[in-house]
Amino acid sequence: MMDTMEPHGRAMANARERINRTELALERTEEMLAENIALCRRLRAQRCLVEGAYRLVQIAPSNEGGLKA
Repeated sequence: MMDTMEPHGRAMANARERINRTELALERTEEMLAENIALCRRLRAQRCLVEGAYRLVQIAPSNEGGLKA
């Protein structure tokens, strides 16, 4: 009777192992996604700063408005 249950037991163990690996891959994917979102936000903020500085230069270019530093 044990011989007939062993293949089933191995199949269940293999299925559990695949589930565990899938859960680990999902956790890693979620971590990477969170890191990518954070990086995207930082890049967007830096782009806004650069664009704001560019607009300021267009409004009041240095050495051209009679203003002396």
